[in-house]
Amino acid sequence: MTHSQDSWTCWRVATPAGDRVTHCRPGLPGSPQLGQLQARAAGVLTGSPLSLTELLVSIFRLQDADRSLLLDHIDRLHERGKFKEAILLSTKLKLQPELDLEKMSTPLLLQNKMNLVERYVDGFPDLQRRLLVLMDSWCQPGFDIRDVARRFPMLTATRLEKLSPKPLSRQVLRLLGRCGMDPALCSNVINQQHLGTLQYLCYKRFVEGSLSQENWADHVRDLVGQSEWLQDRLLQLVASHGGVAMTARCALDLSLPEGRLPATVANELSRLRLQERTAQAGRSLEEPSCKDRSSYYQLPIAREDICFLATWEDLARHGPELLQPGGVVGMDLEWRPLFQAVRRPCASLVQLAVEGRVLLLDMPRLAQPPGGRGAQALSQLLGQLFSDLSITKLGYGMAGDLRSLAASCPTLAEAEKQMRGVLDLQQVHRQMRLAGMPGPAVDAAGAPRGLSLLVQQVLGKPLDKAEQLSNWDLRPLREAQLIYAATDAYCLLEVYRVLCRDPARFHLSMNLAKSLGPRRSSRSGAQGPPGRQEAPSSPQQVPAAVGEGAAPEVSAKDFRVVCDSMLQGLARSLRCLGVDVRVLGAGEDHRRAAEIARLEGRIILTSGLPYHKLQAQVGAGRCLSVDCSLKAREQARAVLRHFNVQVTLSDVFSRCQVCNCDQYLKVSKDMMKHLMQLNGHHEGPSGTGEGADAALSVPGPQRVERGVCGDRQPSSELPGEETTPREDRQGTGSAPEPAPRDCAYDPPCRWLEASDLQTITPATLGNGTRLQLAGVPAGVLWRPGQWPFYCCTGCGKVFWEGSHLGRLTAHFHEVLETPPPQLL
Repeated sequence: MTHSQDSWTCWRVATPAGDRVTHCRPGLPGSPQLGQLQARAAGVLTGSPLSLTELLVSIFRLQDADRSLLLDHIDRLHERGKFKEAILLSTKLKLQPELDLEKMSTPLLLQNKMNLVERYVDGFPDLQRRLLVLMDSWCQPGFDIRDVARRFPMLTATRLEKLSPKPLSRQVLRLLGRCGMDPALCSNVINQQHLGTLQYLCYKRFVEGSLSQENWADHVRDLVGQSEWLQDRLLQLVASHGGVAMTARCALDLSLPEGRLPATVANELSRLRLQERTAQAGRSLEEPSCKDRSSYYQLPIAREDICFLATWEDLARHGPELLQPGGVVGMDLEWRPLFQAVRRPCASLVQLAVEGRVLLLDMPRLAQPPGGRGAQALSQLLGQLFSDLSITKLGYGMAGDLRSLAASCPTLAEAEKQMRGVLDLQQVHRQMRLAGMPGPAVDAAGAPRGLSLLVQQVLGKPLDKAEQLSNWDLRPLREAQLIYAATDAYCLLEVYRVLCRDPARFHLSMNLAKSLGPRRSSRSGAQGPPGRQEAPSSPQQVPAAVGEGAAPEVSAKDFRVVCDSMLQGLARSLRCLGVDVRVLGAGEDHRRAAEIARLEGRIILTSGLPYHKLQAQVGAGRCLSVDCSLKAREQARAVLRHFNVQVTLSDVFSRCQVCNCDQYLKVSKDMMKHLMQLNGHHEGPSGTGEGADAALSVPGPQRVERGVCGDRQPSSELPGEETTPREDRQGTGSAPEPAPRDCAYDPPCRWLEASDLQTITPATLGNGTRLQLAGVPAGVLWRPGQWPFYCCTGCGKVFWEGSHLGRLTAHFHEVLETPPPQLL
């Protein structure tokens, strides 16, 4: 039907209550006034579903309606407990400046709907500031979020655990960075963050002894500032680690107000000041126990061969030393520690070592201003160095170094892609560890780690890491910092030289120099140089070795451990091999691991600082610090080798990776098809053949969620399939065959009995566990053969055989008692 220019169109909208609102385009004689229509439309919105909101707002141009009318409507929604609808509509109508932020946002925050609140304040800086202040007020000491929740009794799905101080502080810091607001708005969160850093610094200084007094004072002075609250907490921390003399010493170094000190500390402080004025004796107290430097690796070059470069003229004068064809350059970076990292740290110093010389590049001076002569000279020099294949670049953990370099000098953002002829000794060190390279007990407190451990293993003495946590942004750098920085780069040259001379001694399979390939100069016109080189061979190619005096053998089914919450990947790998693994929850204290270990006779697997606390709470050899630089499978191999755990093929997949249960019910394919049909799943052979990452729909409110514990895992963690292969999604009949029978998955299961299944929706086992049929792709049911499915009786996860079994046994063939299977 066509209309003339003067004609108009009517829309009729039916509400859930059966009311009808008709809107006529203005212009027709006798049509209702727009204001009246908007008033009626606002009333309809109260009882309408969200799907109609945008339509009604658009049709009736509610964004232009009377503001008081709309605000009254938002109030009615809020009074009826429709908090989500109220905030969505007010966002759509741009009513935020006229509404009470705390009233609108609090119910959504209590329900963990932070994304809606962020959308609500987006584009309104004043509202963003007020939201940050509100959330920060919930982080003050002694605040109880339950007092806020009691003001909203109609909320039944509150997520108060998400509003405990730690997770809420993380949300505040994230929002603070996203909005670019002044951190002073969030004094409670910032103070708590600084307090956590102070606790860490005091641990490093007074417990580990790995942080010098000067470095400790530099960091603490910046953190505490003029905050009286932090000053008081600092004094309490120092007093808990030492006596009056130590507290007074710290108060003197930090210039804390004498009026805030206890009388005994103030008296001791006066005595120290008198000593300094008369005999300069205070300096002798700074390091009560001086280290014997002879026990550490010593820089073998003279002090005058360490050059500090801060101008483009310095780069022009010394740069050619780095660009000698066929040369070897050791590279390292230093940056100011970000103890509560929210961004990538910028490099403060770049150390480049060649034979007999170390060049220290002052990044704050050279990289600023961007585009200046210093920045241009820096970019040109490093660009030439990185891209020259004839020059071997040595580093330890170079990927992180290059990212920090790019953060401080944007023109080097592509530095990692430009790198040619590079050898990361961290990868070489990983091979040495996997091959059973003997070394000191790295689990001991204060034991060398990382590069320091490599230097000790190769050169006989570790590095002195006392200056590692220096404030590298301060200028001028102290003499000890300059020596430390030069040593970190120069030791790479000596380690490389020794490894190249005798690789077999260090369990390496080939000469490192040859592993870099042809040594050609890119300046000589060589075509097509290869990309960035890695370590000579993958860790899987290094043979495992168990040293003398190994632990007594223990079978996988008898080996029981409890893992830190940060070791989820290790836990899954061990469960794949039949190990009984308990994992701490994300919010559980580390001390819970010690309780579980004592009660259930388990080994503790942890990493980082918690190791030293947990080790003292269990017997000798009952706690292991896991190397977090290794991948999960490599960690699992190291753990099994350390405890001499024997794994057989029958142990593989004998436990559920998700819930650790060791009992399955074996279900035939025909029975599984029947279960799928009973529960409303479509399992016909035609169509796309949904993969494991496409759950079949389950009707009704009882839909089984597909969430899986752990990270980077597919939706169905299967004995047979990590994920359905791509060809399985192309249609039916193209799915791969099950794994060969010589490596078939055959745990101690029993066939499903009638009493084990309640044929209801959803399918439920006799013990009340619901089968997670939503994770079973339809294409799998139509693969040829009569192979079974396995249903975990603990969590209901459904597994089946496939190529993942062969892949897993291949990955762990060195710890299995049978040879690796042939993969299809």
